[in-house]
Amino acid sequence: MRSILGFLAAVFLWAGGLHAAGPDADYDKLVALHDELQEFMLPGFTTGVVMDSGARIGDVYADTLMAEKLAGLDHFEKSLAAMPVQSWSRAGQVDFLAVKSILNGYRFNLEVLRPWKRDPGFYLDPLMGVAFTDLAGGDEKVAQLRARLRMVPPLLASARQNLTEVAGDYADLAIHNLENSDGVNHYHPYRKVPPAGIIGWYDDLLARSRAERPDITADVAAARAAVAEFRDWLRDERPRMAAPGGVGAERYDWYIRHVRMIPLTAGEMVTLAEREHERMTAALALLRHRNRNLPALTLSQSAEEQAGKVSATDKEVRRFLTEEDIVTIPDFVGELGSNTPYIERPGGPNFWEQIQFRDPIPDHLHAVIPGHRFDAVLAARDTRPIRGRYSDGARAEGWATYLEEAMMLAGGTRHTPRADEFMELFGIFRAARVPADIYMQHNRWSVAEAVSYMRAKTPWLDEDVARVDAEIYLRRPPGYGVAYTIGKLQMDALLADRASQLGDAFSLREFHDAFLASGRLPIALVRYEMTGADDEVALFWQTPPIPGGS
Repeated sequence: MRSILGFLAAVFLWAGGLHAAGPDADYDKLVALHDELQEFMLPGFTTGVVMDSGARIGDVYADTLMAEKLAGLDHFEKSLAAMPVQSWSRAGQVDFLAVKSILNGYRFNLEVLRPWKRDPGFYLDPLMGVAFTDLAGGDEKVAQLRARLRMVPPLLASARQNLTEVAGDYADLAIHNLENSDGVNHYHPYRKVPPAGIIGWYDDLLARSRAERPDITADVAAARAAVAEFRDWLRDERPRMAAPGGVGAERYDWYIRHVRMIPLTAGEMVTLAEREHERMTAALALLRHRNRNLPALTLSQSAEEQAGKVSATDKEVRRFLTEEDIVTIPDFVGELGSNTPYIERPGGPNFWEQIQFRDPIPDHLHAVIPGHRFDAVLAARDTRPIRGRYSDGARAEGWATYLEEAMMLAGGTRHTPRADEFMELFGIFRAARVPADIYMQHNRWSVAEAVSYMRAKTPWLDEDVARVDAEIYLRRPPGYGVAYTIGKLQMDALLADRASQLGDAFSLREFHDAFLASGRLPIALVRYEMTGADDEVALFWQTPPIPGGS
């Protein structure tokens, strides 16, 4: 295991961590502008939100305030344009483009997405954390809970005033989530039988308050009533909620290029993803033939059996990463857990569980080490003022998705050859997401049509997992669904570029360490910094106005 000092040296010296107010003229002004921009914008309006909308109980969302925020972006855009970035180092230019993408994302959220007007789920997402509260936390925690509960009725009352342009798919998803468990339960407390949606969780909190803290029961009941009234209002208003859910084709391409900084159009991404789907489907058939005489991997039958599988997988993955010189694991990286808790569902395991309960290695590489959780531990120690606060979805998911097939090809699954089939299954699902994401945002497909497409293209994919994915890709900032496959292809291209540049001097461990040390920036920016190739970043310097709807 590599030393902490060696790894931190790589982080800061390679990726420009000692840049600060260094040789680039006015770089300190860029940092100040970045910090001012983060303070200016509401906390809920970020470019990186995924699992929830980013809204917060207690924040105010009204047209007058949003108009003020939108008008205020002119100051930041003019200040950014005045900086002498052409003379800066590559590291400084990359930081500049990162700030530019953040600023572009804020403008898009305020001009186009406008979730406070279009999406009932924007107001519902933060209510779940309230209902999850553990009442055994003591009087101070319960007092905080009471304060949040009392914010629920006014928040939902303001929602009814603000929601004047609701998309039909958004309304249907909100009604569904109010009354049904999503079957995936991202970040939910475990229940053998999950409560029936948001209202069910408030019923659960109400029952717990009566048993444990009757002093807050009235506040819980009032919040629960407000949630139910909001559901009833949505049902009544649903016939009039007919706005499109997606942003349109031209706006989608603008967002992909100028916020996510992916140098591709929607049409190009669909073509690439369809080819990846074909390739991986063929690879799956070949692997099944190769493995035809091997015993099938079976589902875990208990939490204890699954825990044993996860523990053995973690040991094997860490051994492989270290002994095969794949990536540096600093001494401060401890146990990282697992991403899929053992759950016994009445209808059987969902898509993720069908794979994870047979062999945890595909998602362990993707979501634990050296994927998301490992990535997050490194990022948490990144104190750089811009890169340390930036997290791009295509970078995060591209890295994690790249690891699945890359680690298989590098030998990480030699001990479990049938798991190679699951690597391809993961990739098949991720490739099917790309047309689903794009065509929902183009308003060509409804959520139901996207779900049907993904299920037809992906073995074992169930309705719940497909619907949750479709909801994320429609309701969140555009392009998250493409991030996995397209980010993976960007990683492949970067690896090819760097290996060609360095020839016999290329080291896979040094490549991975340098990539991680660059920060969680758009992969095109990392490519520019690592290789000097400027053909992709040339697309990002000028930002045209956001197109009209299409």
